Amino acid sequence: MPSTTAVPTEPETGAIRRLPVREEYRFRERTTLSNGAGDAITVRYGRFQLHLERLGLGRRAMLLRLADEWLDDDAVQHLVATVEGENRILRAQVLLRRLVTHAWLRRRLSAGNRPLLEIDPQGLGASVLPPPARHRPGVRYRMSRLARIDADGDVLAALNPAHAVVVGCPDPRVAGLLATAAAQGCDVDRAAAVLGVSAPVAGRVLDELLGAGILEEPGAPAAPGVFWSPAELEVHHRSRVGRHALPVGGTYRFRDRLPAEPLRRAFPDAPAIDLPEPDLDAVAAAEPALTDVIRARRSIRAHDDACPITLDRLAEFLYRVQATRPAGQHDGIEVGHRPYPGGGGLYELEIYPLVLSCAGLPAGLYHYDGTAHQLRLLAPAGPLTERMAGYARAAAAMAGPPQVLLVITARVGRLMWKYEGIGYPMILKHSGVLTELMYLVATAMGLAPCALGSGDSAAFAELSGVDPLAEPAVADFALGSAPPREPR
Repeated sequence: MPSTTAVPTEPETGAIRRLPVREEYRFRERTTLSNGAGDAITVRYGRFQLHLERLGLGRRAMLLRLADEWLDDDAVQHLVATVEGENRILRAQVLLRRLVTHAWLRRRLSAGNRPLLEIDPQGLGASVLPPPARHRPGVRYRMSRLARIDADGDVLAALNPAHAVVVGCPDPRVAGLLATAAAQGCDVDRAAAVLGVSAPVAGRVLDELLGAGILEEPGAPAAPGVFWSPAELEVHHRSRVGRHALPVGGTYRFRDRLPAEPLRRAFPDAPAIDLPEPDLDAVAAAEPALTDVIRARRSIRAHDDACPITLDRLAEFLYRVQATRPAGQHDGIEVGHRPYPGGGGLYELEIYPLVLSCAGLPAGLYHYDGTAHQLRLLAPAGPLTERMAGYARAAAAMAGPPQVLLVITARVGRLMWKYEGIGYPMILKHSGVLTELMYLVATAMGLAPCALGSGDSAAFAELSGVDPLAEPAVADFALGSAPPREPR
C-alpha cells in the first residue's frame, strides 16, 4: 500500500486548511540575473555572484520570475508543473529553500492578500540570518532601544543595527503595533487587536519582529548593547563587511553624477597672509629623536599667556602637519600628498585656526591653505569666536581660553565621491592620525598641545560660512606656547 501523509482539514467541510500566513519570495532589490551557456544563470548582488547550471526549464523560469515579482509556494509549483512537469517541483522547491536560507531572497508575509511584513536580509550566507524566534503567550514585548524606523520608498522600515535584516511595514497597522510596543508593551492578544488579524497571524508577526531585534522581552540583558547608541552601532556595522552585502569601499558611485572636488580648498575672496616656510633639514638636525618625542608626548592644558605662540611658530607647525603637494589625477579625481597617510590620497581634512592670542597675527578665524602655505582670514574676532573659545576652554578643562584652537573639518563630498559605506569612519580615522601628528610635532617644537573631545560646530559653521553638511567640523585641537613649568 502506498504511503500517505495526513493533511489538516477543516472540521466540517473536509477542505485543506490553509496556513494563516502566506509567505512569498522575491530576489532582493538591485539583484541582477544574466544568462550563461545553455540554461545557466548567474545571479549577482553587489560584489557577490551565484552561478547556477543545469537548471532545466522549471527552475530557470522560477528564477526569472523571482527577479520580477513575488511568488509563494503554490505559484512556484504551478509554474514548474506548467513548463516542465510535476516531477520537477521538488527540485525547484529545494533551490527555493536554499536561496531563502542563504539570504538571496526577500520574504513577504501576508494575511490572505493583505501584506503585513517584508523581511529584507542585509547580508548573504546562512550565517547572517538571525535564528528563529518564538513569542510566548502573555509576554508583553517592548520595542528595542536600538531599533529605529525609517521611510523606505512608500513604506516604513524597521531596523536594529545589531541584526542583519530590515523589516518593511507595508501595512500601516504594523507601525501602530510598534508604537504600542514602544509605549506600553504588546502581547499576542494586543497585537491581534491592533493588526485586526487572528492570534496565529499576530503571533507570526511577533516572531518575525523578535527575530529581527525590533521587539525584545522586558528585562532583556543590558550589556553589551547598552553601551551603543543606534547611530553609532549602525555606522560601525555598515563600515565592516561580513554582516551585510552592501557596497563597501571605492565604488565611485558619484562618478557619473557629480564632478569630483579639487584637492585644494580655496577661499579666493578672503585676505591672504603668506607664511614663512621652515627649513626642515635644520629642524631635523636640532630636534630630539622620534622615540624621545613619543615618550614625552602628553596633553598640556596651560599656556604661557605672557609669551604667546608666535606667527612663525604657528606657521612652522601648520606646515609640518598639513603641507599639501599635488600628485596629479587618479581615477578621475585629483590626489595629493601630506605628512600623514590618507585614503586614496584624497586628503579631505582642512584646518581652520581660531586665533585668540598669537604674536604677529590678529585674532580671528583663519583657513590654512596647505598648498600655498597661506592663512586666509575668514572672520575677525567677535562674539562667536569668544563662544567657540569658551567651549574649548571648558572641553579641555583649561583655566583660560587656548591661544589657538585648530578646528579640523572634513570635505565629505571629496571623500564620499569615491568611497561608499566607509566614508565617515575613514574621516574619523584620518582625524585621529592627524591629531597624533599634531601632538608629536607640537611636542618636538616645545609647544603645548591638547586634543578636545568635541567642539561648537554650530558656532564654527556660522562664523566660517561653511555648509556643515558639505564640510562639518570633526575634531578640535588646542595649541599654544608651553608655560615655564607645567602644572602637575
